[in-house]
Amino acid sequence: MPETLTHPQIQDGWFREKPTLWPGQAMCLKVEEILCHENSLYQDVLVFKSETYGTVLVLDGVIQCTERDEFSYQEMITHLPMNSHPNPEKVLVIGGGDGGVLREIVKHKSVKEVVLCEIDEVLWV
Repeated sequence: MPETLTHPQIQDGWFREKPTLWPGQAMCLKVEEILCHENSLYQDVLVFKSETYGTVLVLDGVIQCTERDEFSYQEMITHLPMNSHPNPEKVLVIGGGDGGVLREIVKHKSVKEVVLCEIDEVLWV
């Protein structure tokens, strides 16, 4: 019988993020299924399926991105610097294990080579 995955921030079917930087505020998402929960050498990694936000990536208890809205972050962090260079051919991505920045970089026709360096192998896509 497969082991049921759990996470301390999921209670009664809801993931709750209570950021210490913003007291009195919380972000809650209804959880359909926990897809992965693993403590890597660097951080606590949680991936779950949300009813309204699709797949959600949480690192050390903080939501990093969701399937529903990740594009807004990935596009801005990629296309602004890419478009500031006249002809980017070689690109280095430090971090970015979720693959979103890589996906956006390869949309640029001038790019011939991309190297992605992610220290945490749990996040490798």
